[in-house]
Amino acid sequence: MQFLDIRDNDFDAKFAAILARSEETGLEVEEVVKGIIADIRSRGDEALLDYTRRFDRLAAKTVAALEVTEEEFNAAFALVTEEDIAALKLAVERVARFHEKQKQQTWLSTEEPDIMLGQMVTPLERVGIYVPGGKASYPSSVIMNAVPARVAGVGEVVMVAPTPGGEISPHVLVAARLSGVDRVFRIGGAQAVAALAYGTATVPKVDKITGPGNIYVATAKKLVFGQVGIDMIAGPSEILVISDGSGTPAHIAADLLSQAEHDELASSILITTDRSFGERVAAEVERQLALLSRETIARASWEKYGAVIVAGSLDEAIAFSNRIAPEHLELAVNNPFEILPRIRNAGAVFLGHFTPEAAGDYLAGPNHTLPTGGTARFFSPLSVDDFVKKSSIVWFSEQGLNRLGPDIVRIAGLEGLEAHGKSVSIRLGKGKN
Repeated sequence: MQFLDIRDNDFDAKFAAILARSEETGLEVEEVVKGIIADIRSRGDEALLDYTRRFDRLAAKTVAALEVTEEEFNAAFALVTEEDIAALKLAVERVARFHEKQKQQTWLSTEEPDIMLGQMVTPLERVGIYVPGGKASYPSSVIMNAVPARVAGVGEVVMVAPTPGGEISPHVLVAARLSGVDRVFRIGGAQAVAALAYGTATVPKVDKITGPGNIYVATAKKLVFGQVGIDMIAGPSEILVISDGSGTPAHIAADLLSQAEHDELASSILITTDRSFGERVAAEVERQLALLSRETIARASWEKYGAVIVAGSLDEAIAFSNRIAPEHLELAVNNPFEILPRIRNAGAVFLGHFTPEAAGDYLAGPNHTLPTGGTARFFSPLSVDDFVKKSSIVWFSEQGLNRLGPDIVRIAGLEGLEAHGKSVSIRLGKGKN
């Protein structure tokens, strides 16, 4: 962990190491993923079975045997406690209620009597959602990806998830059923992304792929973009906490560790105007680290990509936040609503001392699939908009074309596109050449 002062001359150089964490990917990953995608396109189900056997230690005679059955869904519900099911239902209900407010309707404008313009909003027919497996179980990722798709009106939701050794979390299956997922396959990695993008004899081709994964999954999504839509290229998780020295150090420390425990490349940063408060938070992080079941992962993240930064003022802290555009931003200050209008770049903003980032991860309502690595400057959280497409609607009456046609012909002439202009002028001449 680095203890830095934003006013030091070498601050930018020292902080650059934290910003460069996502560059630890290497071109070799892309070459491996390209090979996997090409193999799936060439051999389809056969290649998918080979990779699943190799990477997930899961042998199956057919890809169909990797699809979760109705009996397995029923068994999952039997294994999960009523309290856990109730909590997952609450999350689904709250996430659905929030995303319902994002829905847009088809609209038509008749402001001009002889021209009608509009926009048609149409749900995607089939989407694929990727849910990480392996290091942890993520029913919340199922909810955050499947629920907005269902709210948008997507026709079919296909879920893929790596299941090392064939094990799949019953909580993930319960979340999938509660969220409206139609089909679940025990496949993961770049091979699952390729199967969704191009389709195989068993796995259906989708229109869009959403959901987080490791560097191989993120690279595969990047490479298949254009063949299918994707939500974003998500990198390691990150949190930035802005503090004015108020609040409780133990609370801030817990929030920083909530991201550090995700994986070794996660980044947790506190920027505060009070050095002594920052020192108390750093000490509290060390105390809490020793109590975590995922201490090894969290400690590796904190020691390499964690930081406590001292700022001269809240103005400096806000400017720093806008510069790095964090995935999660906590405003742990006495009056967060006063500075909220000055926040320009953040995936999600959590206000005050009693709004931990984890509330947004699970059931506050907004989506937890957020832009990382500074991409909050131009990307938005996953939303209903990601699961619909929009088509423009244009209608001209004869009078409307007569009114605007000459200017259309003129602009076509400016571009030297004679046929464009003639497609209008031939109508202005009432069908004469």
